[in-house]
Amino acid sequence: MAGRSHGGIHHARSSRGRGRVKHETLRGCGTALVTPFRETGEVDEAALRSLVDWQIEEGIDFLVPAGSTGEAATLSVEEHERVVAVTVEQAAGRCPVAWGAGAKDTPEAIELSLRIGSTGVTHLMHVSPPYNRPQQRGLIEHFTAVADAAPRPVVLYNVPGRTGSNIAAATTLALAAHPNIVGTKEAAGSCDQVAEIARGRPPGFALLSGDDSMTVPFMALGADGVISVVSNATPRAMAELVGAMACGDLQRARALHYRLADWMRVAFVESNPVPVKAALGMLGRIHPRVRLPLASLDETHHEAVAAAVRAAEGT
Repeated sequence: MAGRSHGGIHHARSSRGRGRVKHETLRGCGTALVTPFRETGEVDEAALRSLVDWQIEEGIDFLVPAGSTGEAATLSVEEHERVVAVTVEQAAGRCPVAWGAGAKDTPEAIELSLRIGSTGVTHLMHVSPPYNRPQQRGLIEHFTAVADAAPRPVVLYNVPGRTGSNIAAATTLALAAHPNIVGTKEAAGSCDQVAEIARGRPPGFALLSGDDSMTVPFMALGADGVISVVSNATPRAMAELVGAMACGDLQRARALHYRLADWMRVAFVESNPVPVKAALGMLGRIHPRVRLPLASLDETHHEAVAAAVRAAEGT
């Protein structure tokens, strides 16, 4: 496999399954972008463009807009499409952009894939349909149907804490044989599950941590990077941590993890993305507004967030 030692894109090919075609493999440190809102509630496109530029300048390898951290559940279809389109336009080919949401059922997931796929995204990330709690065979049929129809490579997103169902490692590996399913974001918090996927995946199939605090152990087991929440506010430090792991510099990665540890914890003291939006507000990057049913960060947590971000930045 050729390419940079970490970050950005690798081109990969595998003969497994129906024949994996050449595709772009996500690796390195990606940011699950927040969606900035104006004080009046509309999407703040100017703030989003500025955030995209800052993330790339600070060393982030790819961007994931309009996902869980982007308050996808509160965005209209038109807002979804616009947020992704603005991100793609502002990134201007400097890094991959993966749409990060999915849908509650298979027909909607296909419809959104076709619509969002026209924005210029490089990947379509699909979460296990929430609330339904599908069986493993249902997940295989769902993701196969989505991948068959999708105009861009599909990345699975396993986040049982939000969806109510786990995509088992065996299911992920079965789906990895599909030529248009090119990776998975693992947010189940299980080293055993990540190790099983890492051992059994075909060449070119990306394995990404979906938990900031699990980045070091998951990459030690063979994961290719992380889709990070905390990097919204501390992109350089998180990108450096991932780069250190990719280069095998465990000592530096450990030191960076310890520096980021409080922020990784405090970033989830309330529902994501409330704390990270508050942090970005403190940094003057965006207005910290979130949409109902989420509420703004409780004042009792403000100082903890500020202190954790300062420590993460080494200031």
